Amino acid sequence: MVPDDSIFERIAVARSKSGPQQAVDELVAYLRAQKKYRELFEALKMQSRLRIGLSAVATEGAPPLTSEQTDILERSLLDACREVGLGLLADGRLEEGWMYMRPVGDREATAKAIESIPVDSENLDLMLQLLVHEGVDVARGTRLSLEHRGTCNTITMMDAVVGMRGRTEQQHAVHELLQHVHRELLSGMKTDLRRRESKEPVGETAESLLATRPDWLRDGTYHMDTTHLSSTVRFARVLDDPKAIALALDLTSYGRLLHQQYQYPGDEPFGDLYAMSRAFFHALLGIQKEASLKLFLQKAESLDVEEHGTVAIETYADLLARVGRPMDALLFLLKRMPEGLRPCGIAPSLLELSIASGDFEPMLDHAKERGDVIGFAAAELSKPELTSAS
Repeated sequence: MVPDDSIFERIAVARSKSGPQQAVDELVAYLRAQKKYRELFEALKMQSRLRIGLSAVATEGAPPLTSEQTDILERSLLDACREVGLGLLADGRLEEGWMYMRPVGDREATAKAIESIPVDSENLDLMLQLLVHEGVDVARGTRLSLEHRGTCNTITMMDAVVGMRGRTEQQHAVHELLQHVHRELLSGMKTDLRRRESKEPVGETAESLLATRPDWLRDGTYHMDTTHLSSTVRFARVLDDPKAIALALDLTSYGRLLHQQYQYPGDEPFGDLYAMSRAFFHALLGIQKEASLKLFLQKAESLDVEEHGTVAIETYADLLARVGRPMDALLFLLKRMPEGLRPCGIAPSLLELSIASGDFEPMLDHAKERGDVIGFAAAELSKPELTSAS
């Protein structure tokens, strides 16, 4: 777009009558109105420099900035990045907008700025890059992937990317996948029943539909891609919400009745995928909790660490922590984790378990025994402050 000729005169007049600050203010207002975002960023930099008594443009040989001037300029640049980035995103210019928003680090504002942008074949890849790979809104990215790319590609994406996100983001993504897969399974089951029985089936869970039809799946019948089913059950272990866990448990009610050829083995301690996943979800929901915990304790104590690593040990500790027994989890890790082996990151850290239990002494003793001064300091400094009696 060719600039309005009058802007040149307005800048010159403002400069001669009121000085540099008024001239650059005139420029900023014009560029905002015109949505010329790249130029706006440069104008905002000029504006910030003038406000703290510097020249509008940095020049070679200028005196070094004071620490106060540097701090002010850095904050002003982040503000400029935010304004320009959000403007570009709202304009549908995703790649350019995120370039400015990345240093700001405000993913929530970014997600809000693009929530109303329609998604099509032309911008889908960029949108998924932003939402999932950059972590702006993993839940929405998962929904879009399911809608536009299907379950298989979404599961591949989650295996490759979502596992690198934090626990909360993983949960958001897995919840979207779980709801989608559960709906798909129920839809397939009900369609099959209408064909078989010529009436509308009653029930909103796989377990209820299977309850009066125990032989339904024995001949190899299935109602959705069984690899999608097993992958979703595997992902669902990160969930904490009881309603979501109940959906995952329902998938195991279906999966465990599938023909043996569709009973895909999992990685230990979930070698028997559906049976062990079912026990895991039962423990989280408080159903036969002690019996379920015992199964994972047996796995943790019996599986060869050299062959399987520490996954079983960490899984049992994680389960203990999630059912409200952080001290038991801490003591088990201190007892069972082999010295020198790096944890897989499944269980909470010793420090997290100490904080959750309110007891730091086991970790402090353990750190002293191993000569771990950093671990000792972390535990000592995380202890609550002692209040002296008045």
